[in-house]
Amino acid sequence: MLTDEDIQKIIEAQKGVFTTKEDLAKLLTLEEFDQSQEEVKQEIFGLLESVQALTISVDKLTKVVEDLHEEFIAITAQVDRHEKWFHQIADKLGIKLEY
Repeated sequence: MLTDEDIQKIIEAQKGVFTTKEDLAKLLTLEEFDQSQEEVKQEIFGLLESVQALTISVDKLTKVVEDLHEEFIAITAQVDRHEKWFHQIADKLGIKLEY
């Protein structure tokens, strides 16, 4: 079993390794910790706002692409209908259409 003297020897031998309250106090005060915590919260809030803005932008872009797709389908149907009419007119006039 370790005696108080053994413990003191270990402490003295490892003084550079053990962290003391004073060492911790030198690293970061409670006020500095609170300040850094607040800064982290603000950064996270800013990131959340950015993600929300990006989500809205992607939703708007998706809507535009969907609208363009519907318009493309309508125009394609119209072109097909016109092509059919051209062939009907050409048949009536006896003209052969070439592609």
